[in-house]
Amino acid sequence: MATDFDNGLGRYLKDRRSRLDPDAFGFSTQRRRTPGLRREEVAQRANISPTWYTWLEQGRGGAPSPDVLNRIARGLMLTDAEREHLFMLALGRPPEVRYKATDTVTPRLQRLLDMMIASPAIIKTATWDVVAWNQAAALVLTDYGTLPPKERNILRLVFCNDRIRGSQEDWESTARFVVGAFLADAARAGAVSEVGQLVTELCATSPDFAALWADNDVRFHGEGSKRLRHPELGPIELEYSGFAVDGRPDLGMIVYNPVDPAVADRVRSLVAG
Repeated sequence: MATDFDNGLGRYLKDRRSRLDPDAFGFSTQRRRTPGLRREEVAQRANISPTWYTWLEQGRGGAPSPDVLNRIARGLMLTDAEREHLFMLALGRPPEVRYKATDTVTPRLQRLLDMMIASPAIIKTATWDVVAWNQAAALVLTDYGTLPPKERNILRLVFCNDRIRGSQEDWESTARFVVGAFLADAARAGAVSEVGQLVTELCATSPDFAALWADNDVRFHGEGSKRLRHPELGPIELEYSGFAVDGRPDLGMIVYNPVDPAVADRVRSLVAG
């Protein structure tokens, strides 16, 4: 007997295939009583049994495997959001994340960063490469624009840059937290294999990183505070919050707010200057 959950999956599949143009896929448009692809045409595109696909639309046959769902998603030309919805309907969970490396952000996201005058803000990838920042971040944290792209990695800066290391009030706590949060981010975004080369490099060049990596202490980069020694602002304390970028599990935004309003005013002055 079909359940409401199964019927929801079936209705979704039927709706998606009804929106596709048979002619665009080389199928004949003659003798069609309903719009879109036929069930057997979707099955052909997904390389699965027509009977099995028909059962899915009818709420029969049990839960499909992730591989079958991915084939159907490709056959129906689903977007990433539609594919995720398909998995939620069929399995009650999103699909396994497929990491996509990037070195840019959308203009809209950059404008959001630039609106935060007194708050340093950055966008980082799951492998903790900084791919976007605002002027406050360049002045208070690091002027990423002066660094080669490869050197804009937060772990490389924390463990291999003497200036960054010296600017931390409590470098050891910062380093331990960074490694733990990095582990969590890479796993969540499905980028475990992508971090291999970076980890191998850092283990060879930084005994401190190698020791912390061996601890395997996973942490989440949510909220907290950090203290810096800034050449112009002096000792400062920043509260930070981490935010997910909607639709991009590989990207995260970190916003730092000066705890002292006077420091915030001085940051604004530096940015204006």
